[in-house]
Amino acid sequence: MALRFHWSMSSAGARLKGASARAALSGVPDLNAHTEFCRLAEDCGIDSLLTAVGFHRPDPIALAAALGMVTSKIKFMVACRSGVSSPTAFVQQVNTVSALTGGRICLNFVAGHTPDELKFYGDFLAHDERYARSDEFLSVCRAFWDRAGEVNFEGKHYKIAGGKINIPFVSNERAAPEIYIGGNSDSAEDLAIKHGDCLWRLPDTPDRVRTKIKPLLDCGKQAGLLVSILARPTRKEAVQAARDMIDSLGSQPLEVHRQFAKKSDSVAFTSTYRLAEESNSDWLTRYLWTGAVPYLGAPAIALVGSPEDIAAAIMEYKEAGITQFLFMGWPDTDEMKNFSSHILPLVRSQETRLEKAS
Repeated sequence: MALRFHWSMSSAGARLKGASARAALSGVPDLNAHTEFCRLAEDCGIDSLLTAVGFHRPDPIALAAALGMVTSKIKFMVACRSGVSSPTAFVQQVNTVSALTGGRICLNFVAGHTPDELKFYGDFLAHDERYARSDEFLSVCRAFWDRAGEVNFEGKHYKIAGGKINIPFVSNERAAPEIYIGGNSDSAEDLAIKHGDCLWRLPDTPDRVRTKIKPLLDCGKQAGLLVSILARPTRKEAVQAARDMIDSLGSQPLEVHRQFAKKSDSVAFTSTYRLAEESNSDWLTRYLWTGAVPYLGAPAIALVGSPEDIAAAIMEYKEAGITQFLFMGWPDTDEMKNFSSHILPLVRSQETRLEKAS
């Protein structure tokens, strides 16, 4: 299976957005910057772009619909939470975007990472109960996408009676959107096995990742990594760039993320903060760097090195069972260009070599 590569659009138009407190960020989208970002991704061979969810961001479905009107190839990975809307209304929204874009929408289901923020949306459930609600939510969604007649469902969180939607999911490739589940917890893994196509995890060493994703792979599902990337012509230049970036941030982001870590109940986020804090070195492997995590957040755990280094790391994770990657960079546009021009050709060449050898 050829590896697939996606990119987060969370910092389109910004370089070090993760250093700021979420409350200080504006949710007003810069449509020109986002459009340029999408068109660059199309040129760079990126599969889809994540439109993230949160009170400090624009609505991800509305943003995907708007950007779908000014692009032709790129898909949009819409982040979504159960508990925000009814599953019927949600399917109607997703199917509408699919009709407008020719099916260029997939979904990234997350349970939320901060109870305080979830309360803004009227969501007061604990971590595992949010995943249980998402199970019901996706059961209803799947029933609508199956188009086997009226949808009737009764659970703890949702009750649907004689449900109908007169707009199907529109795509030449699929009858329903591809579903990614986000999280490092057992609850996330269970949800991915039941309803997902792929589970997004934050990374660890390849050996530990291999062990953690084995039950998922045994059930026929895919596993992917959400990881940042910092590439330079040589490893020495990449390491220096990483250090220079941290030096430029000052101490304020440390307090921002200390406070965030205290408030978060996300297993993926808190375990990655802990990994960065408790490790004897910023380097978990020759390529996997945790040095930016205390300053830019858990998704800032990064692959750092030359194109050859990062291609080797990607192939090592592939050998461990990872089949998809969701990248972030500093800035994203430069790292995406580097990836497309210098790293992706190395990866594809190595994949071809392995295929011939087998």
